[in-house]
Amino acid sequence: MILNQHTQALRVQVEDLVKDLQNLSQEIGHKDLAATVGELRNRMGEPFMFVIVGEVKAGKSSFVNALLQADREICAVAPQPMTDTIQQILYGEKEEVIVVNPYLKKILLPVDILRDIAIVDTPGTNSIVERHQEITENFIPASDLVIFVFEAKNPYRQSAWDFFDFIHRDWHKKIIFILQQKDLMSPEDLAVNERGLYDYAVKKGLSEPSIFTTSAKAELEHRFDQSGFSQVRDYIRTHVTGGRGAALKLKNNLETSRHILDRIRQDLDTRAEQFKADTVFREDISQTLDNQERKSKHQAGQLIENLLNGYDRITRNIGEELSAGLSFPSMLLRSVKGIFRKQASIRDWLDELTKKLELNLNGELKIKLNEGVVDLADSVQQMAKMIDLKIRAGSTVVKSDSYIFEDIAGKRAIVLRELQEAFSRFMSRSENFTDERLFPDNATVSPNIAAGSGAAIIGMILAGVTKITVLDITGGVLTGLGMLFAGVTAGLQRRKIINGYDEEIARGRARMAEELDTKLHAYVHVIKGRISENFSDLDAMLANEEAQIALFNDQYGVLSRRVAEIDGGLSV
Repeated sequence: MILNQHTQALRVQVEDLVKDLQNLSQEIGHKDLAATVGELRNRMGEPFMFVIVGEVKAGKSSFVNALLQADREICAVAPQPMTDTIQQILYGEKEEVIVVNPYLKKILLPVDILRDIAIVDTPGTNSIVERHQEITENFIPASDLVIFVFEAKNPYRQSAWDFFDFIHRDWHKKIIFILQQKDLMSPEDLAVNERGLYDYAVKKGLSEPSIFTTSAKAELEHRFDQSGFSQVRDYIRTHVTGGRGAALKLKNNLETSRHILDRIRQDLDTRAEQFKADTVFREDISQTLDNQERKSKHQAGQLIENLLNGYDRITRNIGEELSAGLSFPSMLLRSVKGIFRKQASIRDWLDELTKKLELNLNGELKIKLNEGVVDLADSVQQMAKMIDLKIRAGSTVVKSDSYIFEDIAGKRAIVLRELQEAFSRFMSRSENFTDERLFPDNATVSPNIAAGSGAAIIGMILAGVTKITVLDITGGVLTGLGMLFAGVTAGLQRRKIINGYDEEIARGRARMAEELDTKLHAYVHVIKGRISENFSDLDAMLANEEAQIALFNDQYGVLSRRVAEIDGGLSV
């Protein structure tokens, strides 16, 4: 049939639309939907297509033979189920059977009605061969009319109505019902089942369902007034043939494209929901890490404060001892004793004071620091344990058996599985919770700072005293005047020496506080960074997913507007 120019232009637009729908379905990773759109695209140039569905032995093949008024069996009929393949019946100048694959064959026949329609005879909806129903479902989206054949004696089989739900709910296809083999029932029982089928179809969501009662046996025996096929043919002439089929097919293709877009919208919404859940999960991980970092840094601050308190107490005690030792009587006494015993000299006393300061700082602060770092490491490990629990409790929106976005769901599952495995390995390795850059000398950095400062302080005092005392350290003996001068001079310099000590101690304290703060907080930050590194693949996946969803949403919007524009053109 030759299409008018307007309809031909709309057909080209619909074909382009379906092509872009197929591309989008492939890009989003929905393999099943892409295959479905491919079937629709391949069949757009075929005649108006009837798809015959129903249970095994409902009489589908007999119905097709009778509808085509064939004098012989085109679709095999036998007491046992015979239709083991889908049979697509098309017009051809000569009769020919083309085997497309083990599950599909095309039958070309020189029958006039096939110039306007194509018929697809399918295996039963309760067929034991799983592949049959899969292929049948691939034909449904491309169909223009679904003829649902029931055995007149029992139109209530569950598997048939489950398949009806797929056709009606998922694809909103035009459906008519055939109660076949009516010759096997009394008119009264047939009327009951016809009414029951009508009510059940209405309950399922159809408004004013079309139901025909037929007997293929009567039709093939030329008892046309009893077969019921004249009503079926009248329906076909009214709704399909006579120039209406091409326009109806175009509308059906557009309507199917709209439903495909609805499926894509649902899938994109599911994908966005999954992305939101993954993003919330990732943000929760980041927030947990930040909170634990703050707690660990607070613990580090308490450790630093404890160490500084110890430093202050030790240096204060030494300072008091130094102050007392620099008094005039003490200095005089040590000077006199030093004449006779070298070990009691001022120099010896200052050396002993230096060692005492260093011993006390190393003894107390080293223990406090080591214990504190162990506690801090436990806190950091707790940070990692909390993250590990959150990874294991992560929610999933897309179920593992979902067909939606199989590639994306698969990649996501791999990323999360690898995250769990990597984090388990991370948790099992103690070296991940240590940092050799933190305290390279077995965690004694603060005593070294303090002891170093103390040694510098005592060295300064020693230098000051030796400069102002007249002391013959090589062999001599201090004269009385010399001893008196030394004692008086040291006494006069006492305040200066004490002030110098206090200033140096304060500088040492500041250096220790700064280095402890830097290194302990750096330790917490380093371990947090190591934990965060485990999420690099997930972060990359989320960044890519965000970009992909935005891109697909844009493409969906463009296709939706095109559907609306074409629909407006069809209404003109």
